[in-house]
Amino acid sequence: MDDPTFHSPNDRIKLNVGGKLFETTVSTLRSGEPDSLLSVLSSRPTPDPNPLFIDRDPEIFSVLLSLLRSNRLPSTARRFSKQELADEALYYGIESQLKSAMSPRPFDGIDASIVATVRPASEGFASAFTTGAGDGSVWIAHGGQISSYDWNLIHTATIRTHLEHVTSIARVYSELAALGSETAAGLHFYNFSGGRNVGSVHWRDPSDPRIFKARVSAITNSPSSVFASFHCPHKENSILVIDKSTLQIQSELGRQSGSSAKNLVPGKLTWLPETGVVFASSVTCGAFGFSGYIRLWDPRSGDVVWETNEPGSGRSGRFGDPFADVGVDVEDSKLFKVCSKSGDLAMADLRSLKEDPWIYLQDNNPSLRTTSARGNIVLHCYNKQVFVGRDGGLEVWSKVPNSKNAALEKESGVCEGLYRRNYVDKEEDSERGVIEKIEGGGQRLFVCRQDAEGIEVWESSDSSTVVSLL
Repeated sequence: MDDPTFHSPNDRIKLNVGGKLFETTVSTLRSGEPDSLLSVLSSRPTPDPNPLFIDRDPEIFSVLLSLLRSNRLPSTARRFSKQELADEALYYGIESQLKSAMSPRPFDGIDASIVATVRPASEGFASAFTTGAGDGSVWIAHGGQISSYDWNLIHTATIRTHLEHVTSIARVYSELAALGSETAAGLHFYNFSGGRNVGSVHWRDPSDPRIFKARVSAITNSPSSVFASFHCPHKENSILVIDKSTLQIQSELGRQSGSSAKNLVPGKLTWLPETGVVFASSVTCGAFGFSGYIRLWDPRSGDVVWETNEPGSGRSGRFGDPFADVGVDVEDSKLFKVCSKSGDLAMADLRSLKEDPWIYLQDNNPSLRTTSARGNIVLHCYNKQVFVGRDGGLEVWSKVPNSKNAALEKESGVCEGLYRRNYVDKEEDSERGVIEKIEGGGQRLFVCRQDAEGIEVWESSDSSTVVSLL
């Protein structure tokens, strides 16, 4: 006997959605997830002549049906909010198709603009944030609360912690956040689904009375471990390695004492997947200018595999021009620093580090050259690009295609033609406030400014293929 639920891909199916008739094919309904509602409906027995009634909005269904047919959102999608589209896509089981259609194009700082500002409802000033998951979602700390926004930048949850002021945050798992505070001791883990504290880690040493009330400055994580830098009131500091599965301390890296620039707590931590080492850096500014260090720790041996300190001797210190900030390009295995006096950008290859690894990048456009550094400087690497915030201005350094012949290193250690520099923002954007933090994720760039409410969301434009709903 023939299977009454069998349909050929070109068989037609009629649906009555909210009183409006739709006719489509089996292949269109099955182009979504195999366990979606629409895929299930496509297997209805053929003898049934009556269109199946679905009590949902027919206008939004029309948009989603068009998405299944073409893998693109029609222009009519602009009539609906992101929340309305997401809710209906979730009902029909085609959220992944909607997510793919609404995802930003690959981020290019040269062609980027602000598409939204995410503002926590209860308190607009962000004290920390993390993109973490790489899907364009973001978690924002504001005061003692944490708010999560999904890939669509729709608010999904807000939890209140026992901390008064969260100043560092990292995404450990999809629903688990690691939090630190400059006003309270310990590293604390909060579960978003339950809104509760599921564990805490404190740096203690009964044999050393100076190790007490240790607070967290920076957090990063690998697939199996969380790394957090702790510091005590008397300047003792260390990086703790915490097992993700047990949330217990595994080991300790590089205990340091004293307040000299070479021994301060790392303010940035990044795990490098290619080598398995941890990048740690510290930068401070005093009466005599900037000073700091970069260290690469191997958590397996507990040893430093490479380090540099500035101000230093020789070309690496640029004769009294130490770095104001540093960052690491995980995708391209490069280190970058921006000099505090000249404002120059320098690069070092992580695969061939030496005592003096820096190559100083020279811009070919005279009108864009930085003759001196000014104010607050922030550096962040994303999508094989280097973003530099200078006070309120945002610029991008991107690779020049086919630049092998042009990228000639000079005797002075300057490389011309390898990277080009452009402004990401317009003049009016730079007046929004001093940039405090930059982080990329999910083909978006998130920017936090001093005394400004919310987090700016930047995306690259592509009017020919994307319907913007932000």
